[in-house]
Amino acid sequence: MEYVSAEGLEKLKQEVSDLKTKKRKEIAVRLEHAKTLGDLSENAEYQEAKEEQSLVESQIAELEEIIRNAVLIAKTHSTDRVSIGSTVRVSSSHGEETYTIVGSEEANPREGKISNESPLGKTFLEHKKGDSVEVKTPGGVVTYSILEIR
Repeated sequence: MEYVSAEGLEKLKQEVSDLKTKKRKEIAVRLEHAKTLGDLSENAEYQEAKEEQSLVESQIAELEEIIRNAVLIAKTHSTDRVSIGSTVRVSSSHGEETYTIVGSEEANPREGKISNESPLGKTFLEHKKGDSVEVKTPGGVVTYSILEIR
């Protein structure tokens, strides 16, 4: 089960569509060209194209599985407790930070999007405004105070 926003689900569907149309077509052209180069058993270009074809097909299958099992993150959610889809403003010894709790497919720490499966994301879940939580990090334990949930 993978938690994903409506936007994230659309991105996944678009990626599958691009792989099925554009990428498959590119590989088919490469394979046809490579076949004209002679003996396939010793044809590095053909072997590379076949390997890429295999990788693309695996990627398509994996993305389709994620899409099939995706659980949409509700647009509206409670602001009483942190849940998947919540944006949380916290303070710690590192200062104030804002995080949005997302599924692992959409996690991007640089954008402040942390996975519900990450140590930080897991710790924030189900807590409410005013709660203090401790998170074990490589640098030691950090205490976060939840200032706002939206």
